[in-house]
Amino acid sequence: MFAVADHSPSISFEFFPPKTEKGWSLLEGRIGQLEQLGPSFVSVTYGAAGSTREHTHELVERLIDTTTLQPVPHLTCTGHTHDEIDAILDRYREVGVRAILALRGDPQEGHGKDAGDFRFAADLVRHLRAFSDRHRLDWSIGVAGFPEGHPDTPNALLGMEHLKAKVDAGANWICTQLFFDNRRFHDWRDRCRLERIDVPILAGIMPVTSRAGLHRMADLAAGTVFPAALLRALNRADPEDTESIAEIGVHWTTEQCRDLLDHDVDGIHFYTLNQSDATLRIHRSLGVRSAAQLRNA
Repeated sequence: MFAVADHSPSISFEFFPPKTEKGWSLLEGRIGQLEQLGPSFVSVTYGAAGSTREHTHELVERLIDTTTLQPVPHLTCTGHTHDEIDAILDRYREVGVRAILALRGDPQEGHGKDAGDFRFAADLVRHLRAFSDRHRLDWSIGVAGFPEGHPDTPNALLGMEHLKAKVDAGANWICTQLFFDNRRFHDWRDRCRLERIDVPILAGIMPVTSRAGLHRMADLAAGTVFPAALLRALNRADPEDTESIAEIGVHWTTEQCRDLLDHDVDGIHFYTLNQSDATLRIHRSLGVRSAAQLRNA
């Protein structure tokens, strides 16, 4: 089985499929830069109810055909039937995909969360595991984790039960929602272990590179806590000094990653927003070795 954290700590990146030719051209250059770092894998996002399905497939196939990277496509189940999911899985099976990140996902506008044949991500994981077993694929299946709680599940105990259900259904690893306060991650990881959730947990990290980006992150990850120390540092900078703001964000994220590594995190997954500069700078500062280097050590 392909293991996302076979050599700990793993380093991985997330891309989203562009919608324009210019976007594709820019992403290809950035992929080339990040490929040199030898990540354990790269994930590829999937829009609400499959709204970017074809673009996701195209990017996954490009990565397999033209790079040495191991793509891990996101797959959301909201709004999908069993047959639709199987058609997607057949396509991935044919091109050589070895791992899937299974998510419930958000419904398309005008559709309820219960639309389709899958109600919860655990249902999708169970379906994926059955498909993998049926075709003797031994796929690696990842799921999402929420150190600061899921917006739809304010009951933290129930949220942990949902995560345990995904692992019990056949998930092999967990990748978290982005966060900025490591204390919350460390405590949540401890609670996972108390619940006998023993699969690798990858910390989802997104560098702050602009004030506008900070607000986008707040919209993207509802409930995320932005520590006062980070906000104070950003407030000290001239609002028009974009370089200083980016430098503050890179410094914060570097220290955040250093602390995670010092506390034996299984892996760090960078939400790159199809950018490379901040991630490259952070990676250089951390001095982590690539998956290939670790395998040969």
